[in-house]
Amino acid sequence: MKTYTFDDPALGQITYTDSKRYLWLIAVLFPLVPFVGMGLYAWTGREWTVWVPFAGVYALVPFLDYLFPNDASNPPEQVVPQLEADRYYQILNYLTVPLHFAVLIAGAWFVANYDMSWFGLLGHSLLVGAIGGFAINIGHELGHKKSSTDRLMAKLALAVPFYGHFSIEHNAGHHTEVATPEDTASARLGENIYRFSLREIPGGIKRAWRLERERLERRGHGAWSRHNEILHSYAVSLLLYGGLLAAFGLVILPYLLIQMAFAWWQLTSANYVEHYGLKRQKDADGRYERCQPQHSWNANHLASNLVLFHLERHSDHHAYAARRYQSLRHYDDVPQLPSGYFGMFLLAYVPPLWYRVMNPKVLRLVDGDVSRANVDPNWHGRQ
Repeated sequence: MKTYTFDDPALGQITYTDSKRYLWLIAVLFPLVPFVGMGLYAWTGREWTVWVPFAGVYALVPFLDYLFPNDASNPPEQVVPQLEADRYYQILNYLTVPLHFAVLIAGAWFVANYDMSWFGLLGHSLLVGAIGGFAINIGHELGHKKSSTDRLMAKLALAVPFYGHFSIEHNAGHHTEVATPEDTASARLGENIYRFSLREIPGGIKRAWRLERERLERRGHGAWSRHNEILHSYAVSLLLYGGLLAAFGLVILPYLLIQMAFAWWQLTSANYVEHYGLKRQKDADGRYERCQPQHSWNANHLASNLVLFHLERHSDHHAYAARRYQSLRHYDDVPQLPSGYFGMFLLAYVPPLWYRVMNPKVLRLVDGDVSRANVDPNWHGRQ
């Protein structure tokens, strides 16, 4: 296990060992889960087996989050530069990218070579789509970084679920307007996830293209030029999906569409959870205050954070977006989710249960003053 050291003039030698250093390999291997479903079906010939790993992911990870103690450990700030400079963590991110391509391609081959009913096809496609959501997560992690290699790998990862507009929309849009009524990716108090998706999905696409068009115009380029960064990832997606259709035929088209839609839904689910009801207040000049850790819901649940590269330490991410996943910090005084993302997604899919758990938490944070919350205009306080 690697130990980082720093000689502080006042505190003496500071040492830090990342106890999760090799546990992060779980996040690298997790995208391979669809091969379990394909293997079970090939072995047994029973279509229900493709649903086993899908159900397992959404049942097992919340159970493990419940079973293991929350991890609130933070690396000392003095060793963070060394931790961030350690290429090991970056390489782990990179290793997941070809695995996402492999899963999508193998999944298409599976559909073309095994005669499944709609029941089997749906289970298989949803599982691959769930893993496509993890590809967006890798695009999220790497897309925030300055390195050209990181950004290239982000574009490739986002090409798998055909979500190439994400980096522009997220970095320049969501991070600018987060936790405000203007942000299409911040859920409002009293807004269920299904109505939220009708704002978030089209709103994200529109905002991405508007921001990229404005960026290109400032540089004297047209929107449909080689300088358009959204088109870079879309081009890879078109080659990938077109190549698969050419190789396996139209029989795989439902698979491609279902897995893509469900991958997008995974991001929508994350966006819904991450800022529900939270609002930045306006300063005296009418501008929103700077985003602080308290403007995001945080979670220190061990299992889900390990498979999501610390995505759930979202409070620190939004306050300090350039930090790499291994350096993200816990804060004692920020909103805390009662479960990791997998459990919270399931809760969100049943709005009455979501409201029962989360609405009181939001109201306590604002001392009952709903004017300090990001509130759905259609909400009347009845949920």
